[in-house]
Amino acid sequence: MRKLGIVGYGKMGKLIEQLAPEYDFQVALKLDEFNNPDGAGLTAANFAGIDVAIEFSIPAAVPGNVEGIAALGVPLVVGTTGWLGHIDRVKRAIETHDTGLVWSPNFSIGVNVFFRLVAEAARLLAAEPAYGAWAWEIHHAAKKDAPSGTLLKLVEEMKKAGYKRPIDVGSNRAGTIPGTHEIGFDSGADTITLRHTARSREGFARGALKAAQWIVGKKGFYEFSEITF
Repeated sequence: MRKLGIVGYGKMGKLIEQLAPEYDFQVALKLDEFNNPDGAGLTAANFAGIDVAIEFSIPAAVPGNVEGIAALGVPLVVGTTGWLGHIDRVKRAIETHDTGLVWSPNFSIGVNVFFRLVAEAARLLAAEPAYGAWAWEIHHAAKKDAPSGTLLKLVEEMKKAGYKRPIDVGSNRAGTIPGTHEIGFDSGADTITLRHTARSREGFARGALKAAQWIVGKKGFYEFSEITF
């Protein structure tokens, strides 16, 4: 079995550990805020024999974690959101150390299908000025970033598909909701609503493990949607 390192051992890290054997991974390293303060756990000794790392920590820790892991020559998967303001720094680390990384605002296979459905709807309605659009999401109260990275990606895909009119964006945080994303188009004649609802974190964990399988032995900077379909 390939050896997997988990960086960020919260709810997602624990779920990845639980599912890892199904993807032929043995979890050989677990780092969290206690044994990896300020990147102290990103050492050659800790990562000896590690084939790939999966990072689910907090937004502020991502650039340092990527730089430290890349410097050790270990490819990685980043599932943390809210760090894209530092994407150039992260890309530079991967290029400098000639290793590999897969990232995504959402590793759910269903959400990656949803991206495509939303983009196609936006393309079809781009030349129909009667239709206004909205984008909305809700997540659990502990989620750090709002709007979610997934919602921002959905809006980006709509714009790339040619929808140039304003898109009203909203988000809520409450309870323990895993995540719901909704895109809508409304006119005087009718309303079109597209919605994805996550039932649990399992889809995110399985997608991240699928990405980890794929990135082993590869180099470069990839988004999950590029390697999914």
